[in-house]
Amino acid sequence: MTHRVAFTTDPAAFLAEAEDALAADPVVGTVMATVTSRMLGQPLPADRPRWWAVVRDEEGQIAGIAMRTAPQPPFPMFVLPMADRAALALARAIHERGETVGGLNGSLPAAEVMAGELARLQGDTVEVAVHTRLFELDQLVAPVGVPGSLRQATLDDFDLALDWVRRFMADADEQAGREPGTGHGRVDIEPDDLRRRIEQECYWFWLDESGERVHLTGANPPSYGVARIGPVYTPPEQRRKGYAGAAVAQVSQIFLDRGVRVCLYTDQANPTSNGVYQAIGYRPVVDQVNLRIVAS
Repeated sequence: MTHRVAFTTDPAAFLAEAEDALAADPVVGTVMATVTSRMLGQPLPADRPRWWAVVRDEEGQIAGIAMRTAPQPPFPMFVLPMADRAALALARAIHERGETVGGLNGSLPAAEVMAGELARLQGDTVEVAVHTRLFELDQLVAPVGVPGSLRQATLDDFDLALDWVRRFMADADEQAGREPGTGHGRVDIEPDDLRRRIEQECYWFWLDESGERVHLTGANPPSYGVARIGPVYTPPEQRRKGYAGAAVAQVSQIFLDRGVRVCLYTDQANPTSNGVYQAIGYRPVVDQVNLRIVAS
């Protein structure tokens, strides 16, 4: 079977072509849908790759979709589930473009197949950075007895929110037993993006009984009827008090009340977060992986 791969740097053109595929499984496609929607109208960056790809089979049906939009080196790709032949075709098309790929994230087994082929073509090797798991909320079980309350973040909270979002990934590595930066890497969230999400009422703080901000939960605006929660961050000195579970439960309820499905990611190496979310009703949907492609 012959596959054809088409690339575009226009997020609107990609959404127009891939809309049916994204809408068919909006939970699994949540990252691609929300990231692409966020880039509508943004200028094409000159300092990093940014593209979307659609793989079609010999009958013209979409067999796979992927994107390369990450703002930090090594600018990893992100791929959704696809058959091995489609994954191999996409890897070879990227190599033929003259691109070197240093990382690839996405659904198993497509991510491993594609990364393995890219590594072979580049003369490199593949390493696992993080095993992740995508969850969707089933029946919400709200925690009881957690002191404090949820409050919508405002632009007055911007500096603290930015600091905590930037600390989130390094702390996630540490909680999973890795050296900070060895798994998730550093996150350079665009301040303008954070500001927009606060203005869209997609960030919340948990306040303790004295009114102090002790936890942050963010979310992405819904896309195709699905909202993805994250980041979820509690400073080290405030952990193990139930704030994360209580905040995520209440934020989840806000979206449920709007008729929106809710999902989130966990790091499989972090038993605490996996346990917290499953206790409030989240159920696993698909396993994904973050891979590094490094010189041999």
